[in-house]
Amino acid sequence: MAFFKRNKNKQLVDKGDDSQQAAAASEEAEAPADESQAPEAMPEELAYDARKAEKEEVAPQEAPPTDDQPDKPGLWGRLGQRLRGTRDKIGGSIDRLILGKKIDDEVLDELEEVLVTADLGVKTSLQLIEDLRDKVRRRELADSEALKAALKEGISQVLAGVAPEPERDHNPHVIMVVGVNGVGKTTTIGKLAKRFSDQGRSVLLAAGDTFRAAAGEQLAVWAQRVGADLVGGQHGADPSSVAFDAVEAGLNRSRDLVIIDTAGRLHTKVNLMEELKKMHRVLGKKLEGAPHEVLLVLDATTGQNALQQAKLFHEAVPLSGLVLTKLDGTAKGGVVVAIAAEMKLPICFVGLGEGVDDLKPFDAAEFSEAIF
Repeated sequence: MAFFKRNKNKQLVDKGDDSQQAAAASEEAEAPADESQAPEAMPEELAYDARKAEKEEVAPQEAPPTDDQPDKPGLWGRLGQRLRGTRDKIGGSIDRLILGKKIDDEVLDELEEVLVTADLGVKTSLQLIEDLRDKVRRRELADSEALKAALKEGISQVLAGVAPEPERDHNPHVIMVVGVNGVGKTTTIGKLAKRFSDQGRSVLLAAGDTFRAAAGEQLAVWAQRVGADLVGGQHGADPSSVAFDAVEAGLNRSRDLVIIDTAGRLHTKVNLMEELKKMHRVLGKKLEGAPHEVLLVLDATTGQNALQQAKLFHEAVPLSGLVLTKLDGTAKGGVVVAIAAEMKLPICFVGLGEGVDDLKPFDAAEFSEAIF
């Protein structure tokens, strides 16, 4: 593993062989951040429990015993157990709601409330219920099983109606990962690196979260574990310069993927979002088309708050896809449907546990099946 780090003279130091390389960063990448900008209060939509954020682990957790077989429908067949909270909230509530009842407008009104409280969102829930009302009027829903089947189909259609997931076929393919602090962003990057490495692809990680020292340490552990290169910067260094250096190193070393971590603490809305925009511009100057993906990591347990985060980040940088973590520990998994309906962005991966292999590609049909 080669480990690069900027010293005080802004030189790129290879910790593996003690040689130094000059960093040819652009003028914008080297420009210091504007510290004269007045702080602005963090928006209510992006507020996150600071105590939770401080608990983000410094090193990745060891994986519990898991099925070692490669990904296949059988593994997603276990999703019903992982999504027990969401399944009980939606599928279980439907069973209790319509037990011994005729399916009519009153039952559908109660079902709409169930969907809203499961964080599918008011707009999405209303559309799904209206579709069910049409089927009731056409006498197509005779019993609870027919109702669940129709709702399952409706949810599958919503999840399938998003933009296609980007092809990861550039050389190198640059992924910029964003998100608020505490959602498991750095851990997700490590798991992505593990997944791509297992596929035989070479990975370079960039510790662009130079605000939180523990993020660089955590990413270094992951880089060593999966055999990836790591480009980092000193605490407080310019994140855009780190990103620039990472892409340069990826090009020089012919790496397949470059995955860039970014700062997650939102001290001020303006400063953070402007920093993300700057990093996005610098990457494009170094390599045409970069970043090829901007993945937003969201904590599924925050429900509708996750949707608001997605909207605000999408305004700052063009998101290409989403990663939902902690989906196994919440009854608010319905937010997956709300985000797909409103954002039209692909949900690329979901976190279903603490293990290193518990980050799975999202499958709309399997998810719909699991919550019923």
